[in-house]
Amino acid sequence: MAALHTERAVAVIGSGAMGAGIAQVAAVAGYTVHLFDTRPPAVAKAISDIAAALNKLVARERMSAIDCAAAIARVHAAVTLDAVAGAGLVVEAIVENLDAKRALFAQLEAIVGDDCILATNTSSISVTAIAAGLRLPERLVGMHFFNPVPLMALCEVVSGLATDAGVAQTVYDTAAAWGKNPVHARSTPGFIVNRVARPFYAEGWRLLNEQAADAATIDAVLREAGGFRMGPFELMDLIGHDVNFSVTQSVFNAYFGDPRFTPSVLQQEMVNAGFLGRKTGRGFYRYGDDAAAPQAQSEAAQPKPEYVSYTIEQGGAAHAVGGAVVDALAARLRAAGVDITHRKTPETIRPAGAHDDAPAFHCNGAAIYLTDGRSATQRASDNHHPDTVLFDLALDYGSAKRIAIACADQCSPAAYHAVVGLLQAAGFTVTRLDDVPGMAVMRTVAMLANEAADAVNQGVCSAAAADIAMQKGVNYPRGPLAWADAIGIEHIVRVLANLATSYGEDRYRVSPLLRRKQVSGGRFHE
Repeated sequence: MAALHTERAVAVIGSGAMGAGIAQVAAVAGYTVHLFDTRPPAVAKAISDIAAALNKLVARERMSAIDCAAAIARVHAAVTLDAVAGAGLVVEAIVENLDAKRALFAQLEAIVGDDCILATNTSSISVTAIAAGLRLPERLVGMHFFNPVPLMALCEVVSGLATDAGVAQTVYDTAAAWGKNPVHARSTPGFIVNRVARPFYAEGWRLLNEQAADAATIDAVLREAGGFRMGPFELMDLIGHDVNFSVTQSVFNAYFGDPRFTPSVLQQEMVNAGFLGRKTGRGFYRYGDDAAAPQAQSEAAQPKPEYVSYTIEQGGAAHAVGGAVVDALAARLRAAGVDITHRKTPETIRPAGAHDDAPAFHCNGAAIYLTDGRSATQRASDNHHPDTVLFDLALDYGSAKRIAIACADQCSPAAYHAVVGLLQAAGFTVTRLDDVPGMAVMRTVAMLANEAADAVNQGVCSAAAADIAMQKGVNYPRGPLAWADAIGIEHIVRVLANLATSYGEDRYRVSPLLRRKQVSGGRFHE
């Protein structure tokens, strides 16, 4: 298949932020665009806004004045819906309501030619349901852009049960011609992004509810250790808690109450209070000229410890579980001038089947482990080592500004402070989390990978599409499945299994596809 030819016009129905953005990218790509709205003044404003946005690109030398003028000239106000009759593609961007969308497409079927593709920009409504009742349901497809459309690269091309594969491919190729990164998805609740992203918010709420840390500290850990552009609470403040809560409820209900998508009572309280985020001046943070920025919790300076050892296996291999992660942290310590000695751990000290009970590091009596989904307190009990400290996942230990740690309830202050001093000597800002299973970054990434794996397992999308969608649609620093490959799928499965044991909830059940990859030794990306 190929992209829609530029000789065919594109019609956009709805001139709000999404509709105007879609019209802009289509016009810049060389298509004549007919923009329609039931409110003519809204169309005039949208065209004016498009012109202003393109002229800003000229001022920044990111677009020529000639190309700017040509693109603006290609956008036309459609006075009536009949004006879109000759379009080759109609993209709907109206209110998120099934009945309204069905009524619009029924009207369009009587106006456009049979070869015209009908596309919906819905973010949450079933494409199958929207197409039901149409004379030619096979020509309707989802074309889900992300706001702001000119800046966000992703376009989810969503096929309903009736969607013709050729239609979906034409829309995919057209989105690519518009400069987007399209991905194919099957019409299931949340498609790819709004489904796979749920754990990013949900695990944040869990951490807050269990008093692992305050919102500002959790945000800082996800941002400065995890590499996410924003933490969950500042991102929800930006989105709006009413909107975010509504999407979570929608996905939860659409999956018939699957506990993996359970909404947060705390967020319901935020909505009840009217603390919706930036748009109301108050969410988890206050907004305004006089609003003080909250400070994340950081540990006080501690002296550098005298002794640090790094565990390797008997055969000389690096620590088996999470080995690449542990090696990366060891490299950061050495680069900072920390003298680390190697020590081999005999197999005889490990309980049968407990292949990860060798600490990654020893420091002044403290046993330091990468979190595996157990609490530090549980791990200290399992290993009969009270001075147990866990460290959280980081995207890149070589450049991360912050690292989160947690200690067992049995841990002595001296052992804990030695670990703080060790990590501070490597240049980390150290944040202490209360001893919750899986910590912050690790449990979030594990759940994101789990949800992405389930989407692949259920035929919603490919592994490549899942990772592209999360990177291009919500700016994740790494695709969840690529992250699972990097950490080690065995370790991701262990984290999830331990979370399930700790909480006794089906919420943390392991995706069958992750289990298969673990057993086979396979990866999502070879």
